[in-house]
Amino acid sequence: QVQLVESGGGLVQAGGSLRLSCAASGRTFSRNAMGWFRQAPGKEREFVSTISWSGGSTDYADSVKGRFTISRDNAKNTVYLQMNSLKPEDTAVYYCAASPYGLASVGPHEYDYWGQGTQVTVSS
Repeated sequence: QVQLVESGGGLVQAGGSLRLSCAASGRTFSRNAMGWFRQAPGKEREFVSTISWSGGSTDYADSVKGRFTISRDNAKNTVYLQMNSLKPEDTAVYYCAASPYGLASVGPHEYDYWGQGTQVTVSS
């Protein structure tokens, strides 16, 4: 059974940092692009960041550029999202996703495995 399990969410003050992890099990995703998405209450799920299978290509939403960093450890079958300088508007449930393709992608329709999400709350 393929599973993506996010961890590392929590409550943090504005300006603080969190590091999200997404551990995959059931199969290896070392040849697959991975992504992070988020969904705030009353809003649609939106793209946050993506990384290619090798880690050589990354992309970020404009709202998080310069503050968030995506990385991966294929040996551990794990993807990370380092979030710095957090703002209240970053509050959302953060989801990890795996694509069947190797190239980084911003579209949620290009991902076929999703985690259950981890809550990130940033207080002002």
